[in-house]
Amino acid sequence: MKLYNEEEILKQLKNVDPNLQKKAFEQIVSFYSDKLYRQIRKIVLSHDDANDLLQDTFIKAWMNIDLFRGDAKLSSWLYRIAFNESITFINKQRAQNKICLDNKDAFPVEKLESDEYFDGDALQLKLQEAIFKLPEKQKLVFNMRYYDEMTYEEISEIVGTSVGALKASYHHAVKKIESFLNPD
Repeated sequence: MKLYNEEEILKQLKNVDPNLQKKAFEQIVSFYSDKLYRQIRKIVLSHDDANDLLQDTFIKAWMNIDLFRGDAKLSSWLYRIAFNESITFINKQRAQNKICLDNKDAFPVEKLESDEYFDGDALQLKLQEAIFKLPEKQKLVFNMRYYDEMTYEEISEIVGTSVGALKASYHHAVKKIESFLNPD
């Protein structure tokens, strides 16, 4: 098995040989699929929706790979695309369903519970409900920091927000989750 070497892969993507470009992108897909899927799944909750959005993310990346300048890490660029695709999807769903986040019934508990890929218990379901109720930015920061154990600097590259603002967002998210889980 060939090790993932991002520097070499980026060189191959710049190559005029379409076969080399395709093979390089296949390595990117193979290396980042699981990581991006988990990130998308935390935003949209549904396995099927996450799979669709993962595919959309890679299609968008492939179609725009020539626009990748290398200013940031490739992973940051891919996470950004996945994040934008997920937020666009959520916003479309909310517009279609006219979901109000203040409405307790708006959380798709039934959808998550009926998802054959969700294996959490009642506490995990309650945590997911609390995370779902967070504003999008806080939800994203919380998931990346708590679940993916990303540094604030890495998150900053992806979402384009200062480290200080991210720390504040994470702090507020934690407080909201704590108060949701422990209302007393």
